[in-house]
This record gives sequence, C-alpha cells and structure tokens, in this order.
Amino acid sequence: MQSFRDEIENPIVQKEIIDLEKKIYSFRNGQIDDERFRSLRLARGIYGQRQEGVQMIRIKLPYGKVSSEQLNRICKVSEEYSTGRLHITTRQDIQIHFVSLDRTPELWADLAKDDITLREACGNTVRNITASELAGVDVEEPFDVSPYAHGLFQYLLRNPICQEMGRKFKISFSSSDKDTALSYLHDLGFIPKIVNSEKGFKIMIGGGLGSQPHHAELLSEFVPVNQIIPTAEGVIRVFDRYGERTKRLKARLKFLIKDLGRDEFLRLVEEEKKALPFHSYEIDTTAFEGPVAEPLLAVPSVTIDDVAAFEAWKKSNVISQKQAGYVAIGVKVPLGDFYIDKARQLADLIKNYGANELRFSLRQDIVIRDIKEENLAFFYQELAKLDMVTLGYNTIGDITACPGTDTCNLGIASSTGIATELERVLATEYPQYANNKGITIKISGCMNACGQHNMAEIGFQGMSINSGKLVAPALQVLLGGGNLENGQGRFADKVIKIPSRRGPEALRSILNDFEANANGQSFLNYYDAKGENYFFELLKPLSDITNLTEADFVDWGNADNYVKAIGVGECAGVVIDLVATLLFEAKDKLTFSHEALQEGKWSDSIYLTYAGFVNGAKALLLAEGQKTNTHAGIIDLFDTVFVETNKIELGSSFKDLVYQINKNEPSEAFANKFIQEGVAFFENIENYRAKDIANA
Repeated sequence: MQSFRDEIENPIVQKEIIDLEKKIYSFRNGQIDDERFRSLRLARGIYGQRQEGVQMIRIKLPYGKVSSEQLNRICKVSEEYSTGRLHITTRQDIQIHFVSLDRTPELWADLAKDDITLREACGNTVRNITASELAGVDVEEPFDVSPYAHGLFQYLLRNPICQEMGRKFKISFSSSDKDTALSYLHDLGFIPKIVNSEKGFKIMIGGGLGSQPHHAELLSEFVPVNQIIPTAEGVIRVFDRYGERTKRLKARLKFLIKDLGRDEFLRLVEEEKKALPFHSYEIDTTAFEGPVAEPLLAVPSVTIDDVAAFEAWKKSNVISQKQAGYVAIGVKVPLGDFYIDKARQLADLIKNYGANELRFSLRQDIVIRDIKEENLAFFYQELAKLDMVTLGYNTIGDITACPGTDTCNLGIASSTGIATELERVLATEYPQYANNKGITIKISGCMNACGQHNMAEIGFQGMSINSGKLVAPALQVLLGGGNLENGQGRFADKVIKIPSRRGPEALRSILNDFEANANGQSFLNYYDAKGENYFFELLKPLSDITNLTEADFVDWGNADNYVKAIGVGECAGVVIDLVATLLFEAKDKLTFSHEALQEGKWSDSIYLTYAGFVNGAKALLLAEGQKTNTHAGIIDLFDTVFVETNKIELGSSFKDLVYQINKNEPSEAFANKFIQEGVAFFENIENYRAKDIANA
C-alpha cells in the first residue's frame, strides 16, 4: 500500500512533511522541549486551540485566491480531519479546527495535491500576503496587483531570511488608492501607481494593530515593480537582524523603526543591498493576463419569480468589473463561517459556469469573479439554493469578528456571539442602514486585534469586568477609526468599557444619536465634531456595574456563567530556547547551507550559514546567562564575553566574521568560504562547550 508520503509530487514539500512527522515523533518522545516544538509547528500552520489536545490548522491562500479544485480539496481535508466548518480569516486564509496533531503531516500531504500549503501560515514568519479581493477586476485599479502579490509570496516562501524572525511580518497589496487592503496597518503595504508610464508602488512601512496600534510611515512614493522584491528583502533582513526577540510586546517592526528612527532603519536597508541576490527582479505576470476564461458548460436561462428581491441583491451584492460585460458577486458570510456541503456546490458552480476562481476577502466574505452580466439571474438562483444571497455585502451589517472564546487561547470574551446579535439588531431595527458602506463594525475577543476592532468606525474589544467576587464578560467600545485611503488611516479611541450584554444597547445609542445629530455628515466627521468625551457621556449609563443582573454574567452565545480563562497565546510568541537545542539547530543550519550550496542557491546558503553563526553564539551566551534580545546584540555580545576575553579565539572579531554577509555579493566562492568558516566556528564552540560542561 502506498504511503501518503510517496504520493507527494513536489520533493521539497515531501521533505517538509516528513520533517514535520519526525518533529512530532521527537516531541512525543520528549526529545524536543514543548516551547521549542510550539515554534516549529506554528511555522507549519499548526496552532493550539483553547480546547486541549486538538489543533487549529491555518491554510495559507495567497491574496485569498482559490480555484474549484483547491476549494474541493480543502473540503475533503476538512471532512477527513476536522469538523466540516471552514472559517475565513481577516488575512484571507482558511482555518479548520479540532485536528489531531498526529494527523497533520497526512493532512498537509493531502492539501499539497492541489498546490496548497500550510507553510509559514503562523509563527514568526511572513504571514499570508493579502490583497484587495477585487484586484484584477477593480474598475479603479491602475493595473492588476495580483501577480506582484503572488510573485512576492513565491519568493519569500521557504526563504531563509524569514523563517525564524523575532515576530510575525505582514504584507498587503491594495488594488487602488482606495487602499482596501489597508497598507497603513501593515509591516509593508503596497499601493499601485503609474508614473511616466511605468508601473510601480507607493510603499508604506512599519504599521500594525495589536494592543498598541501604529500608523505605517512612508517608505517611498514610488518604487518600480522590478524593485519591490529587493526592497522587501532588504527590509526583512534588517528586521531579522535588529528586531527584538525576547520582549514579545516590543518585537514587531513598528517598534524597531521607532527605536532606530526611520532614517537609520533605511540606512541599514541600503547597507544590506550588496548582500542581496537580486538588485532587480522581474515578476512574471503572464499567468494573470489574457481574456476571461469561458464557462465549461452553457449557462441555462432562468426566470426570476421575485424580481424585486433580485434587483435588491444586484444593488447590494453585485460589483461592476473593469472588464466590459462582466461583474463580481459578493457573498456575505456571517462570521466568516461556511460549511463543506455548500462549499462543494459553490466550487462546482464556479468551475462549470464561471471562470473557476473565487477570492476570500479581508472582511471574511467570498467574491465570485468574472461572471457575465447576462448570467446573473442564473447565479442568483443557484446561490439562493445555498443561502448565499443575503444582502449587505461590505456594509455596516457585514460585521468582522475573530473566533474569540470559541476556539482561541487568548479570547477573553465572545466576539462571534455579540457579532451575531449586533447583526440581528441592524437587520431588524435599522433597515435604513442596509446599504450603508460608510460605517464598519469590527470585533476582537482580546487586545491582539485579529478582528481589527481598533481601526473601525465602531469597534468592540472583549474584556472582563469585576463585580465583587464575580467576573462578567465586558466590551470596550472604540469609536472613530477608519480608512482614509492612499496609505492613510486612523485608529479608534477607547471610549468606555461596558458589560458585554449591553453591547446592543451601546450600538443603538450610537446609531440613534448619529441619525439625530449628524446633519448629513459622514460618521467620522460627526464623531470628530462631537468629540470622544461626548460619547463617553452618552454611553456612561451602560457602564454602571451596580445593577448587574444574572444575565450579565452569561456571555453571548453561552448558556453557562462566564469564566475568565486565558491560555498561553500562540500569536508567534517568543520561545524559550535551550542551549542544547540551539546548538543542534545551528548544526542543522550548516547542513541546510551545504544543501543550498549544492543546489546553486548561493544567497540561501550564505544566509543559512549566517543563521548558524548566530544560533551557535546565542547558545553559548544563554549558557552564560546573557541577554540575547536581537541578532545584532548577540553578535556584539559574543565578542565582549568570549572573543575579547580570549575564551574563544577566532582570528578576528566575531562581528567581522559574521558581517561578511553584507560586505560581499552572493557568489559561489563566498558561499563556499563562508560555510567553511561556519563549520570551523561551530567546531570551536562545541569544543568550548564540552570543556565548560566538564569543568562545571
């Protein structure tokens, strides 16, 4: 009988999956410490759940693009290994839950049959590269950014420069100046521009949400398309070397730029140029060009019985494309959750009668693209059978929410429960807002902002509130965030904390006041005119905890009393490395470096050798009780502790030895020389470590 390992056509993926299987075995047998194993599995899309003993699997789908074959494959995997529920994330991934750790290698092998990966979906890596879901069909785009998002994804996947960074790294591509991929809250955000007939991007750098949201700064008004990969690589290399690795809450790129200053950071990026394998990189766009694919089958003509409902759906959920005669269909997916029975039918629908492509959106919805206008009635009929014609795509009633306490270790209060209730309130009590796209509502179950609550016009963050000896679920109400377009945005103010059960009443108060006092202004202009304190006073009665009832101690979507339970977060947390583990990994890096050298990948080989130097130095410094917060700090400190004291003789400073990496262009000769020096260094520190242990 053929093993699942033998069915994998791509030898690189096969090797990765076999390696994962070995790592799981080593962990089960106590050969890998729990903290270290966590970082290994996270980088492979395997994420611990709130429920003990099962895993969440994050399936990486660059810019949310999925074919019929891929969607069917994801359904098959969900049916076989999970529960049949598919969850769309705000980074255009799909998550499935309640998966056994021991079955993850086989699951990954199944996904690989249709070119789907788990690689670097979580952990301290470059996360899924997002893009506007209308990229390629957007009537306002200067050009299609999809091939550039895809090219950067391909370039960075498995790239040694971003496998073990101090923290996660997020990249987005917007399709136009409307900046619907939210460049201002990404580590790197790309906005397409054409200058003097040349394609390029405005690039924003150093943005982020989390507990301390930070607006990205301008890196450049215009970078030609053949420079975006060298630019991104330079930024990532500097982040990897100088970024914080111990203090998790200070480890994102935004803090490094703040500490160094923008000019010094960019100087370091410039200094790194010599080490880059490419000073210009042309991205192949041909796969994204050409006419729209014709449907496989003739589309039947249909008669619509309820014409008014059909016209309302077209007004709410159908989007004109730049391709004449074609439209895109927005499918509102409540909470981003849908199930494999409908997903399979949807996959067949786009394959047979569409262009065999859909995209998941940043607002956790589905966009079906390249549908002929003349076939809209048929698609309306078929989507109605799947209950996928709910009005309100991309409106105030299309609420974004993370999984919260349903499955996440860090969830403090339910985000999905309150989201469902708020959508009900909007649908039943505020029908006049059915097509309002000027207000967004976003909800996160904790401060980490996976639901992007702190960039919305109206946001809610899950919290808890004490009442005597009891604890009730609570919501922090945030107001005044929003996308201002072209790389500009604003973050919401934290207005007040209220018991979670009063969230719907808070929304009613805000909308009622908006209707009464906005006088035709946009929500943000209305908010600015009134001021934060006005809304604090407006909502203050809802914050009174002296009159809590029994119902206030039961969170939305739950039947039992609330219990505050926060697990260990796995949002790419920094791990506790053991000396022996680090030495083992340093040796691994040198082995991988040699393999890359044999394959002619000189730049990869050089970077892997560099990582071996740093890991080995870190191991010895940890044994001495020294701080190892950054790669640059490790390099400096190794000289101070070992070289300058003559404990270890290198024939030069460690700094001079390691920083050859950015003084030499990548070449076979330098890669060979560098790895030989790496092997000699490793033998040196192994001998030192052996003597140190013997004398202990």
